[in-house]
Amino acid sequence: MKIYSWNVNGIRAVVKKGTFQEFIAKHQPDILCLQETKAEQGQAEVDLSGYEEYWNSSQNKKGYSGTAIFTKIKPIAIINDIPKEFAEKSGLIADGYGDANQEGRVIAAEFDDYYVVTAYTPNAKDGLARIDLRQKWDQAMIMYCADLRTKKPVIYCGDMNVAHTEDDLANPKPNRGKKGFSDEERSGFDDWLAAGFIDTLRQFKQGNGFYTWWSHFANARARNVGWRIDYFLISDSLKPQLKDAQIHPDVMGSDHCPVSIEV
Repeated sequence: MKIYSWNVNGIRAVVKKGTFQEFIAKHQPDILCLQETKAEQGQAEVDLSGYEEYWNSSQNKKGYSGTAIFTKIKPIAIINDIPKEFAEKSGLIADGYGDANQEGRVIAAEFDDYYVVTAYTPNAKDGLARIDLRQKWDQAMIMYCADLRTKKPVIYCGDMNVAHTEDDLANPKPNRGKKGFSDEERSGFDDWLAAGFIDTLRQFKQGNGFYTWWSHFANARARNVGWRIDYFLISDSLKPQLKDAQIHPDVMGSDHCPVSIEV
């Protein structure tokens, strides 16, 4: 079973470039999770034979955020957004930037043996202007996935908008304390691990150089001056079934590249 996650930074643009179709043809994911689709279903000419497709698009800001799941296996159920009970428990409410839980950021798909949950985590913004919401979001998502895990194992993936350790970005020292590498965001990632989830890539690869996002400036991607902010986390009970975890920097079309696991 090959499961992929990709922040496409606009599905319509990636389809228009042809890079999305090339990626599907080459990699043939069994389940594909997308973030930052910036579209509603039908706005992009995506016709993948053999796949079921499920979209969650922003309700208030058209062309913003959004997630989707394409799957060869029909799910038992689909749940969009963070359920109200977990949003309320964490204190997750709208802030000056809007209601993050109405921006199509989360889809959970239930299958026979596990849940697949994909999310596009809110950015903390320059000066950590949105760090309070970001911390509440992290706690809401952890509570939600921990609750799902009481029923069956969870595979969680997406753009988490944080580099967890110094090995997860090319230039840690100048970025310490800034968005994506603040103590608060990194602590939020620690909470996932404390809750019993595993960072899949680190089961196979150690050290730096494994990045999933690159700035458009200064030829950063060609020089591999990037950040690892896209992840697959799995319930620790799934560890024996985890066969591989990869980053695919050769796949172009977005400022992020896909990441994948095989279970």
